[in-house]
Amino acid sequence: MDITSHLQELLSGHTTQSNHDAHLLEEIALWEKRSNIKAGEGVDSIDESVDSGSGWEISTTLNLFMNKPVDEKDGDDEPDVGPADLSTAQRLRSKPNLQTSLPALAALLVSDKSDHASSEEALELLGYDEMDLISEALQDRRRVGSEFALIENEYSVKASKKRIKAALKANAAQPMFSGTANPEAPPVYPHVYEASLGKHTVSAYGPKKLLPIGTTQEEDEIMTEVIIPPARPIPPRLTERLVPVSELEELARGCFPKYRTLNRMQSIIYPAAYTTNENLLVCAPTGAGKTDIAMLSILRVLDQNRPDDRAARTGLGSTIRRDDLKVIYVAPMKALAAEIVRKFAKRLAWLSIKVRELTGDMQMTRAEISETQIIVTTPEKWDVVTRKPTGEGELASKVKLLIIDEVHLLNEERGAVIETIVARTLRQVESSQSVIRIVGLSATLPNYMDVADFLRVSRYAGLFYFDSSFRPVLLEQHFIGIKGKINTPTQKRNLDRITHEKVAELVKEGHQVMVFVHARKETVKSAMALKEAVLFHDESDDFDPTGHPKWELFRREISTSRNKELKELFDFGFGIHHAGMLRSDRNMVEKMFEARAIKVLFCTATLAWGVNLPAHAVLIKGTQVYDSSKGTFVDLSVLDVLQIFGRAGRPGMESSGVGYICTPDEKLDHYLDAVTSQHPIESKFIAGMIDSLNAEISLGTVANVNEGVKWLGYTYLFVRMKRNPVIYGIPYDELADDPQLGSKRTQLVTTAAKKLAAAHMIRFDERSQGFTITEIGRIAAKYYIRHATIEIFNEDFKPIMSEADVLAVLSRSTEFDQIQVRENELSELTALEEIIPCEVRGGTDTSQGKVNILLQAHISKAYVEDFALVSDMAYTAQNGGRIIRALLEIAISRKWAKTSAVLMAMSKAVESRMWPFDHPLRQSGLSQNLLHNLERWADDFLVHELAVQSAAELGQLVHLNEAQGAALLRAAREFPSAKITYALRPLNSSLLKISVRVERAFVWSNKNHGSSEPFYIWVESHDGIDILQLAHLSFRPTTQHLTTNFIVPMQSTSSAPYLTIRFVSDKWLGAEEEIIVELDTLVMPTSDIVLTSTLDLPFLGFKALRNPILERLYLSRHYGMNRLQTQCFFTIYNTWDNVLLSAPTSGGKSLLAQFAIWHSVLGGGRHNLAIYVTKRKTYARTFVESLDLFRGVETEAQLCLSPNELSKQTPRACVKVTTAPTLLSLLSTSNSQSIMSALSLVVCDDLESLDSIYELALSLLLQATQRHPVRFVGITASLTDPSDAADWLRAPPESTFRFLPADREQGVITTTHTFTIPHSLSLFKAMAHPVYTAIRAMPPIESALVIVPARALCRLVATQLITQCAIEMEINGFLRTANDRGRMEIATSRLRDHTLEDYILQGIGILGNGMHPPDRTLMLEMFADGILPVLIVPREMCWMPLRAGLVVVMGTQYLEYKRDETGAEDRQVSNYSIHEVVRMQSFAVRHGMMGRFLLLCQAEDRDTFVRFLNQGLPLESELHESETLKVWVQERVQDGAIKSKQDILDVLSFTFLARRLKSNPTYYDAQPEKHEEALSRFVDSIWPAPASTLALLPPPAPDANVSV
Repeated sequence: MDITSHLQELLSGHTTQSNHDAHLLEEIALWEKRSNIKAGEGVDSIDESVDSGSGWEISTTLNLFMNKPVDEKDGDDEPDVGPADLSTAQRLRSKPNLQTSLPALAALLVSDKSDHASSEEALELLGYDEMDLISEALQDRRRVGSEFALIENEYSVKASKKRIKAALKANAAQPMFSGTANPEAPPVYPHVYEASLGKHTVSAYGPKKLLPIGTTQEEDEIMTEVIIPPARPIPPRLTERLVPVSELEELARGCFPKYRTLNRMQSIIYPAAYTTNENLLVCAPTGAGKTDIAMLSILRVLDQNRPDDRAARTGLGSTIRRDDLKVIYVAPMKALAAEIVRKFAKRLAWLSIKVRELTGDMQMTRAEISETQIIVTTPEKWDVVTRKPTGEGELASKVKLLIIDEVHLLNEERGAVIETIVARTLRQVESSQSVIRIVGLSATLPNYMDVADFLRVSRYAGLFYFDSSFRPVLLEQHFIGIKGKINTPTQKRNLDRITHEKVAELVKEGHQVMVFVHARKETVKSAMALKEAVLFHDESDDFDPTGHPKWELFRREISTSRNKELKELFDFGFGIHHAGMLRSDRNMVEKMFEARAIKVLFCTATLAWGVNLPAHAVLIKGTQVYDSSKGTFVDLSVLDVLQIFGRAGRPGMESSGVGYICTPDEKLDHYLDAVTSQHPIESKFIAGMIDSLNAEISLGTVANVNEGVKWLGYTYLFVRMKRNPVIYGIPYDELADDPQLGSKRTQLVTTAAKKLAAAHMIRFDERSQGFTITEIGRIAAKYYIRHATIEIFNEDFKPIMSEADVLAVLSRSTEFDQIQVRENELSELTALEEIIPCEVRGGTDTSQGKVNILLQAHISKAYVEDFALVSDMAYTAQNGGRIIRALLEIAISRKWAKTSAVLMAMSKAVESRMWPFDHPLRQSGLSQNLLHNLERWADDFLVHELAVQSAAELGQLVHLNEAQGAALLRAAREFPSAKITYALRPLNSSLLKISVRVERAFVWSNKNHGSSEPFYIWVESHDGIDILQLAHLSFRPTTQHLTTNFIVPMQSTSSAPYLTIRFVSDKWLGAEEEIIVELDTLVMPTSDIVLTSTLDLPFLGFKALRNPILERLYLSRHYGMNRLQTQCFFTIYNTWDNVLLSAPTSGGKSLLAQFAIWHSVLGGGRHNLAIYVTKRKTYARTFVESLDLFRGVETEAQLCLSPNELSKQTPRACVKVTTAPTLLSLLSTSNSQSIMSALSLVVCDDLESLDSIYELALSLLLQATQRHPVRFVGITASLTDPSDAADWLRAPPESTFRFLPADREQGVITTTHTFTIPHSLSLFKAMAHPVYTAIRAMPPIESALVIVPARALCRLVATQLITQCAIEMEINGFLRTANDRGRMEIATSRLRDHTLEDYILQGIGILGNGMHPPDRTLMLEMFADGILPVLIVPREMCWMPLRAGLVVVMGTQYLEYKRDETGAEDRQVSNYSIHEVVRMQSFAVRHGMMGRFLLLCQAEDRDTFVRFLNQGLPLESELHESETLKVWVQERVQDGAIKSKQDILDVLSFTFLARRLKSNPTYYDAQPEKHEEALSRFVDSIWPAPASTLALLPPPAPDANVSV
């Protein structure tokens, strides 16, 4: 029978097999062809096929068929294996440098050569360093050789062959039908290797694993000891073999340089780790090689980020796209993180892959983050990072792989953090539609399937479980419960006694022992106690190290140490090791212990996490550990126990190890359960859920209760609530009624939300179930502040606080609740209290007082002796700095000036460890000698006073030489400072704009300043209590000056004599400037402005035009006039008065302009020319198109964009539409008189955007037409004060209309959403969710217009909106119906740019200046027709005539690139003008329909924008600030049109500037009642220099506003 027939017969007896088995037979048939096994050769023919190299294919095929371990042996005669010999063979195999020589050595051992000849040949093979090992092997050479071959072949193809034969014979002997019905078997997962599989007992809390077979218990009067024997190895499965490193791809092979093969566990996982993207959960004992699984998964990511044409390139490292990937390795401890960084950096260096640590101790700059591919961090740090939308937080968007080490920590308090980051990652995968692989590494745990479900791991493809038999060295575990009350002398004596007994017994057997204690001092103390016990029992000979061959050498070496205890203990065979020792001493101890010169090493747990220094036995002496984060003694974590036990046994040198843990008797069951994985691990998420929910709301990932319920579905809590509901307070009947626990999750989210709302961290609308983050909630999420701490801040935080007040509030934070006062610390705390500067409230005997003292001691650099106090101080400083920074942002958000200044100083004090009263140059890295002399001889000098002196003068000042003076001068000149100037610009009677210019006044140093120097600048009230407005800016190396504007309401400061501008560095203590803004001479504009009241009039029809043709044409497009048009119609159409119409945007003003034109040009007289002037060409074209609709009227509309077109004579009535620059060009020539005789009307539109060109052009036209009967009609958006504009256009009061924005007939609902995220890509990603929500909330028939700051952001925003659709399972995007997709597909066929297709098919259009004109036209057509629901446009296109039911302004800032006086380019974030925002709002105004306007802006700018949107725009002249008038005067002087300064004054008398000088003199730096003097000074400043001088001047720069 051939193998195919044989397997077919076997399969026929298993009728329940799936169709998968039929495919199996096809694979075997294929194998037969490949291996050339002839039909009828039978099962025994496998022997030969295996020998010829085909056994692996057979094994692979058969393993798919049979998936159970085989315990039967083949029956071949094999020698018995003794443990001593096996140990020798294992040691031979463990030597990486011997691997190539082992086959020859095995042959030599079983050969007939003499021992002498074999010894010489073996020495030649292996080297003289292995003399002892060779001697052991030759003692019983044949048995060792054959047993060595047995080990070598355990996973070989021959071994696989034997297992296959045994399995086939066993299955062939089974009957086809048993005649009995078997109960349904539990599912068997392919990668679960557990000897005790199914051996569980049931408790009230779920399944509980039984202790292993062979466990014994012993008890006497001082202890209870439970001994767990080593686990029995699980036999290899059919297809198992060790994967040779030579078979790996070159990319992976180079990262395993000293490996011959992967070990058994790694070989099993290799296909899933390296060849798939499956999420993985690997549960294996400590030391089994899980770190290499992490390495394989990293290599998978690197391989996937290489180009397809990689083979054509040279150098593997150069083919990896490093900028496209980030790998995050989450390690539980900083010590482990540092070790992982060291290992991975070394192994990946050949690929040029950067590995760095990102923890609380190790920060990374933006540049370092950018150039690093693998970041090793802790759970808490990664939680903080992913809470931030910018900076470090941008990391999350590039992550391809997330590795979580020691994931079994879910069962501990920190487990809530792991749940948070995993849930956030899983939701990010869904929201961004990206692939982020999650790999969980864990010790063995009972409910691994629950953890697999939590990590979204396939139980069949990604779950790997290996029991303790997979340890590299089998471990015998001793759990010893010490009797006696905890921390009593009796218990301590019992602990010392047991430690002595166990250690002495082990040493007597010839083993080394590592004794782990939990304090540095305890290492010496325990060693001395053991020494005394050894001497007392006369056992010193067993510990005597003098017999070591290198003892004399080591003795001389250790005598060089200054550690007297180390030298004393070495003579007794003892050693000590802890982090407080010198590095040289630690290295020496490690070397001597490895050489076996030290028998017993007393050390702390840091050794277990750092250096790999194994011993046969480890003993944990006590389990009480001081935790500085809790301020008390806690139980030693299970993670530490597992790590320490992992040091037991020396791989490659011993076959077993032993671990002891000595703990109080009442803790014995706890450690038994935890270490042997008896109880399932439960979720700790509920305890931290409130703060985690706040973080998600802050990020924008949870916006309501429903999303919160979904978010909980990604947590381990949800998995365990379904599996074990009772422990979470859920009755079983509730779970039966609600299997997905929707009501329970709703209850949890709602309860947490109510607590957050009570703390003012969110706003919770219980009706809509919506969440909105508040500023204090955002700050709490950013700085990892607990909600309980925020509740304290809400009570105690005040607008005026001193340093002592701030420290008192800080000390009450719940983050310090665990800091406890111990009696032995009181004396030292009292001594510290005497040397610190601030008053301590609460005294030394309270937790708050202790925190206060320690934080001040940290700043003062005070010496602290007690080790626990040192630990507490480090914890206090690390958390205190973070909390102070949070308090600072809260104070700034509440606009508290005094408290903000104090907190700013305290924040920098904690960071720099110096007080604000210390000399600022202490931060500059000067020598201690120089600083001492500086404070002694020049302490009264300010830094800027030092900076203006010479090096010699400074050296003499500080009584040192000139070189020291030069160092001091350099430090003084590099110390950040600024020169601040300002100008007052009143906008109306209640608003004052302060234009501030900040010049850099220090020398840039890359070493001291890095890439930027951030600072705060704010305007505060005269009493220093309130911040009126604030900005956060940064100097860069190329920045010479920055400008910013503050708009301050004056009602609250009307009686204030001055304001203060304060400059404060964000990094440097003492780098502050203060400028007083005097208000004595400030003159605000008058407030007696008369508003035009809207009248309740019947709406006029178009019959009022008294022109049938116009009536018919208008009725075809409009129903009639609206309220404002009706009220203004008579003045516009039936009088010849000049008119100024100040009305809301999109209120119907353009129609009134047309009425004025028809009234003028259709009068029948010779003055039949009307000119329509606007600022922008877009408006001009739009207005001409609107007039072209009236072709039946006897008039002509011309678009004139050049002076020649504008000056042409026309024989009939004509409307010439032009722009301000074109009009100015015409009026600057002699051709201007050609149009004056026929001109009857000038319509000046868009006056709210009046600039210098527009003003000069109209002023010249007013001057030129002063003797002609020309009517001027000015049209503008709502102005706060249009009276001067009316006077300028000679409009009488009765013809001046001033309507408020609220008078608009068409309703617009304006809402705002503020952000504090700086202008960045992350800001727009954060804005995407509220924009998506707003679009979804509009009626289906409406369209949405989204305006972004720049064209480059259009696609980013579109992608983010599509992502939001995917999250909500909206497969059609924003398309209203499924039929719309067909219409869209037809439309996309017309596109030139096919990259836009994906967006259009989701209902999103993009508009931009760089598009093909046909594509732009297509977008506008589809949007206007309502086919395209969403259109995204950049800011520069907001002047197009667009309308939408919803208008969204995504951000009101844009990047502006400027050149300074030196020509260097610098970028600065600038704000939208208020005119732009008003224009954008007008897009939401539609006739007869309600519109919605959503403004997303910075929190600082919201009030200003809202105020102007509601009250109208300010209008001031720009003529005095621009070069326009100066250039025009120079040209007119040269052509002789202007002969004297009086001619200029005559022109200026017709300008808007001349009128505003009288009404608002302060804005123009003029004095009241002296406006003529101010005009004269202005004329003097623009009067051209003599010709000889003028010729030397560069040509004037073109005005940016000219080309529109």
